[in-house]
Amino acid sequence: MDSQKEALQRIISTLANKNDEIQNFIDTLNQTLKGVQENSSNILSELDEEFDSLYSILDEVKESMINSIKQEQARKSQELQSQLSQCNNALENSEELLEFATRSLDIKEPEEFSKAARQIKDRVTMASAFRLSLKPKVSDNMTHLMVDFSQERQMLQTLKFLPVPKAPEIDPVECLVADNSVTVAWRMPEEDNKIDHFILEHRKTNFDGLPRVKDERCWETIDNIKGTEYTLSGLKFDSKYMNFRVRACNKAVAGEYSDPVTLETRALNFSLDNSSSHLNLRVEDTCVEWDPTGGKGQENKMKGKENKGSGTPSPKRTSIGSRPPAVRGSRDRFTGESYTVLGDTAIESGQHYWEVKAQKDCKSYSVGVAYKTLGKFDQLGKTNTSWCIHVNNWLQNTFAAKHNNKVKALDVAVPERIGVFCDFDGGQLSFYDASSKQLLYSFKTKFTQPVLPGFMVWCGGLSLNTGMQVPSAVRTLQKSENGMTGSASSLNNVTQ
Repeated sequence: MDSQKEALQRIISTLANKNDEIQNFIDTLNQTLKGVQENSSNILSELDEEFDSLYSILDEVKESMINSIKQEQARKSQELQSQLSQCNNALENSEELLEFATRSLDIKEPEEFSKAARQIKDRVTMASAFRLSLKPKVSDNMTHLMVDFSQERQMLQTLKFLPVPKAPEIDPVECLVADNSVTVAWRMPEEDNKIDHFILEHRKTNFDGLPRVKDERCWETIDNIKGTEYTLSGLKFDSKYMNFRVRACNKAVAGEYSDPVTLETRALNFSLDNSSSHLNLRVEDTCVEWDPTGGKGQENKMKGKENKGSGTPSPKRTSIGSRPPAVRGSRDRFTGESYTVLGDTAIESGQHYWEVKAQKDCKSYSVGVAYKTLGKFDQLGKTNTSWCIHVNNWLQNTFAAKHNNKVKALDVAVPERIGVFCDFDGGQLSFYDASSKQLLYSFKTKFTQPVLPGFMVWCGGLSLNTGMQVPSAVRTLQKSENGMTGSASSLNNVTQ
């Protein structure tokens, strides 16, 4: 019966996953169909605009050519009209002189005839008819303004859609996820020397496989990438995966997206558990400060609200993961001089890394891990259920590793940021200078129950950075590290 239930449960799980996969594909198809309709409408509108622009240019060129022809016609007509007017005037004067000369032949008296002959001679000498050019100043030829658009017609007949680059191909084997950076590499399916640049898009997700259409974050864009790979650095890995896609662009248009690729970006993410911290600590998600007022001001405000009958007050922070919601009275989880706050996420397996930075005026603080069973009066490192390094800047400066009330002084400078590496399965807790990755100290033990990141602070504050992968330098050091652990046997090799 139990085996059948288990088999049926597996079938149900398989069907549910398949249904979810099909539903996601249906959403993808619907979005693609909507995109086809919207993009087609946009392209048609752009096509109309391009042809309207082309028609406008042709109309402008035609109008300019018509004006040129009309101006040439007017110039030649004016020249010919002027020449024609001059010729008519000359002809009229010449006909009048011819008539006068003809009449003069009939004069009988010699003296009068001689006088008429001299007048005719003088008038002929001055006659405009003999000074006229009898060649037209302009011709009627207008062929210099003729056009031949045969080449342009051929060019217009070859109009076609822009050449679109093919979709690139992302090579998952060449992609690298390390040190909170992701390097994405791709290639073109065939050589295209007209590619100008690439556009890379990425987004975070908690779903493996193909990107989902619904319930996903928006794509973020990186434009104008000249090469065929790109590295995103300084990322916070607060999701299990990241989706990537890329498209190629020439000078005119962008091509299709590549098939999306999903890369794993798992890392430990946790916040400080405000619901169970010491009352003298003021706690936010990733920050904690010592509060000498002991939270009395806040408690008085809460009591005032309760007396007004406002009901149960909401916790300051929303619970995440498996952390229980804050309830009134739970802030006495730590008391006395145990100014402690724990992380809200337990470590049960694997290798994890986070970093801590103290305020410059912080007088005392500790960073480490502890079992959930850490007592309310217990300070980090003073019991067999916690491991830490402790910094004291009060009266005298000390830097030490602590476990089970045993102390190992550390002869190194206190770094600005401390990196914490926890290998639960390997039973190792190491502390590093977060900047140089210099090893500060390592505990070697065997964790028998889940551990929580632990922090103690007095007269100052701490801020932490999570969502980090184990740095490559730390992984390398872990393989060869055997120095400081062997020199501190009194604190190591403790089984709980």
